[in-house]
Amino acid sequence: MISYEAFQSRSSFDQTEVLAFAHGVLLHDPPEGLTARFPLPPLLMVDRIVEIRRNHPRGRMVAERDVRLDDWFFQCHFAGDPVQPGCLGVDAIWQLLGFFCVWNGALGSGRALGCKEVVFEGQIRPRDEVVRYEIDIRRFSNLPDSGAAIAIGDGAVLVDGQRIYCIKDAKVGVFRDIAYPSYPAVGPRARGGLLSRG
Repeated sequence: MISYEAFQSRSSFDQTEVLAFAHGVLLHDPPEGLTARFPLPPLLMVDRIVEIRRNHPRGRMVAERDVRLDDWFFQCHFAGDPVQPGCLGVDAIWQLLGFFCVWNGALGSGRALGCKEVVFEGQIRPRDEVVRYEIDIRRFSNLPDSGAAIAIGDGAVLVDGQRIYCIKDAKVGVFRDIAYPSYPAVGPRARGGLLSRG
C-alpha cells in the first residue's frame, strides 16, 4: 500500500500495484469519494504502467500487457482461429485514461464516453508476447461545478513492436456519486440509463 500523495507523484506502477488498484487496496489513505478502479481480471487489460506523466492539461501514458497462451478470449474468439477481440484493445485505452484521471486527482467512478475513430491494422495472436499501449492525452479537465473530470487522448496499440490499432479522441469521464457498492442487492443505483456529464 502507498499513500495518496505518493500515488500522485509516481511515474510507473508494477503488476502488483495495478492489481491492488483494481481491488481498491493500493492506497492506505484514499480520499473520500474515490471509487474508481481498474476492472478485475479477466477484463483487466493492463499488467504494468511503464510511464505516466502530466504536462497540464496534457499528458502521456505507456503501459503493457503480456500475452498469455491461455487467455480467456483465445478460447472462444474463434474456434480454430484464436485472436484477441479488437474491442479489448480499445477498452485498455479507456481503462488507462480513467487511471490517468484518478492519478490527476479526480474523485468518483470512471466511465468510457466514446471515441471518434478506431482503425484496426493488425491482430493479437496467442503466440505473440507483449501488447503495448501508448496514449497521448490531449486534454484533462476538472469540471468544478459537477465534480466530474474528463480525459481525451489518442491511443495506439502495438504488439511486439508493431502498431496494429489507432484510437482517436478516446474519452473517459470520472463522475461522483454513481458507484453501486451494494451490488447485487437492490439499491438506489441498481439500474442504468442516461449518465449526466455535468
